[in-house]
Amino acid sequence: MDKFTNLSGIAAPMPLVNIDTDMIIPKQFLKTIKRTGLGKNLFDEMRYTPDGAEIPDFVLNRPQYRQAQILVAGDNFGCGSSREHAPWALADFGIRCVISTSFADIFYNNCFKNGILPIVLPEAERDLCMKDAEKGANARIEVDLESQTVTLSDGTRIGFEVDPFRKHCLVNGLDDIGLTMEKESAITAFEGVAAKARPWV
Repeated sequence: MDKFTNLSGIAAPMPLVNIDTDMIIPKQFLKTIKRTGLGKNLFDEMRYTPDGAEIPDFVLNRPQYRQAQILVAGDNFGCGSSREHAPWALADFGIRCVISTSFADIFYNNCFKNGILPIVLPEAERDLCMKDAEKGANARIEVDLESQTVTLSDGTRIGFEVDPFRKHCLVNGLDDIGLTMEKESAITAFEGVAAKARPWV
């Protein structure tokens, strides 16, 4: 998993509330078990017409937001089913951070396991981020996980809270497998002792 320490990028405004995981990545794209290739279908039903043409008004189809790395979203982002394909699709598109007032629990947890930082802010501060994002590509937002701050294009700094363990995992690029591999020497030692004690296993 890629490490997350500091991100300076374009933020796309998505003020819709209750954006669910089926909106993020519709069910017909859940056949794959690969984490790559889903970015092109992110928000598929909002980005494209039924015949596959881009919908120009959708935020990620606008020229100034095609390279967005941050989403500023409405309340309750990531609700609905627990599909891990939702953060896979966001990450594959290039989204590394989502700012909202609230997230669905399972989606929130899945973000950390896939290198995405979900930031929860009070409504007033989220709205400041939304207003800044609406300025377009010239208004870059900086997210510093080490200092736990979001800095807007005018220099306004907003602090945010994050669980220390989850922060540790993101800063060091550790998903569940990475955390396990940190204990590789202890696991190997245990298996050696166990093999001698129970050679029939």
